[in-house]
Amino acid sequence: MKRIAAILLVVACCWSVKGQTSTPNPPNIEKWKDARFGMFIHWGPVSLKGTEIGWSRGREIPVAEYDLLYKKFDAVNFDANSWVTVAKAAGMKYIILTTKHHDGFCLWNTRQTDFNVMNSPLGRDVVKELAEACKKQGIAFGTYYSTCDWHHPDFPLTSPGGKTPRSTSNLDAYTTYLKKQVGELLLNYGPLFALWFDVPQKFDAVRGQGVIDFVRTIQPDIVINNRTGAKGDFDTPEQRVGGFQINRPWETCMTIANQWAWKPNDATKTLEQCLHSLIRTAGGDGNLLFNVGPMPDGTIEPVQVDRLKEMGQWMQKYGYTIYGTRGGPFKPTDWGVSTRKGNTIYLHVLKWNGNAVQIALPDFGLEIRNCRLATGGKMKMSRKEGKTILEFSGEVIQPINTIVEIETSGNAMDITPIEISSQSLTYNKKVSASSNPDPKWRGISSINNGDWVGHSWSPAKDDKAPWAEIDLGKPEKLSKAIIYENGNAVKAFEIQYLQGDNWKTVFKGKTIGSRAEIKLPKFTAQRVRLMLKDFTGVPGIYELILM
Repeated sequence: MKRIAAILLVVACCWSVKGQTSTPNPPNIEKWKDARFGMFIHWGPVSLKGTEIGWSRGREIPVAEYDLLYKKFDAVNFDANSWVTVAKAAGMKYIILTTKHHDGFCLWNTRQTDFNVMNSPLGRDVVKELAEACKKQGIAFGTYYSTCDWHHPDFPLTSPGGKTPRSTSNLDAYTTYLKKQVGELLLNYGPLFALWFDVPQKFDAVRGQGVIDFVRTIQPDIVINNRTGAKGDFDTPEQRVGGFQINRPWETCMTIANQWAWKPNDATKTLEQCLHSLIRTAGGDGNLLFNVGPMPDGTIEPVQVDRLKEMGQWMQKYGYTIYGTRGGPFKPTDWGVSTRKGNTIYLHVLKWNGNAVQIALPDFGLEIRNCRLATGGKMKMSRKEGKTILEFSGEVIQPINTIVEIETSGNAMDITPIEISSQSLTYNKKVSASSNPDPKWRGISSINNGDWVGHSWSPAKDDKAPWAEIDLGKPEKLSKAIIYENGNAVKAFEIQYLQGDNWKTVFKGKTIGSRAEIKLPKFTAQRVRLMLKDFTGVPGIYELILM
């Protein structure tokens, strides 16, 4: 094995940067999609400080201090088997470990650098122990490897944030280093379920494809993401649920709290937020890679363990509506999503406003042979104006997810995705704002995309009179508003609508909080806006619903 490894590492060194054409849709991609739910683990010496891995180097923590943290990294309670046990309890099917983040520190016994875990007080090969624990407990194992490296002298950029150019660098030499390390991971700890690269920076599509092609010389069936600089096998929306996409695989990566690495007193997501992230992701035809950041001693924080176990309890009952399914046939809407498998469609009703549910299903080309509430209770099915109407009372609505199981006369996978009506008149309509400083992470589109668990819209810090406006497309009759806030920053707000050339206030309120349901005087309008009149810090609005 050592001889084979040496030969392949020489190949890595000599492999042309241009590379070859990578095989699309590797054999494992369908197995990867079937898994649907995995654990992401961000961990390293930075946990001693409780700041963000990689990004805090040269920002919160001076570079010299950051780079010596590993000298104190003993993680006396690290137990790979316990990590895998937690993942299994959550219903997760695979684990992706950050073997090397942007800070360059390696969690395995690499021969390419001394900046690794074997030279820390811990002195144990974390990657080896976790790979073995995964194999023992029947969990697929994959590795994260940062494409950029702000510690390595040959990478052109360094900290903070990879925005500081080095006076001298050698990207070709660094690419050789990267391939040697990736070769070690594949040969010594593989076969791997997936390879997860990140932040390519100076790696363009050609150089990135060269990395992918090299990887496939060692393991042809491996699944690789889109962050080498090249397209890879799947997309990676971050900290938000991806959109409906069935023509290319994707995986949402999201933290169970706020920070990727462990942070003291970080706010863990509620069970509803966690499960809705998973269910909405599956409904869009994606996977969820859900991140935990173990503490400095090597254990996962108890509150996070408890939350994951709660997710697992739900998955034990209803995981069959997630695992092995594909998104659709109904496209996601504000109240929920659908998944499908064989002759069965699962409607996931996540957020329903009102005392009774009435869903109008458009015809989809197959006969409905049976329909029931998988979560329990009675329901009624009827036909009206060419649509199938499903009705059930508020008494059977479940707090997290009410599942309607629909048996069809044929293969539900053959159904072309179709729109289904929303409850909210604002869902996915045109939006604008007084300021939108961070469109990638907290863009204004967050306020009407039906995702209460991803990003919220936050105005610029110097925006003293922020507003968010929704154009409904045509005049609509309105009588209710529901607003979701990230935190409790808002102290006064107004709901306004455009009447002629003037904005007219229809409601004045104080706090919003996690959810505010507002009965409005009946009015008709096409353009409506939320004005934030008084607030502390920087407010964040998850969702604005008008009915």
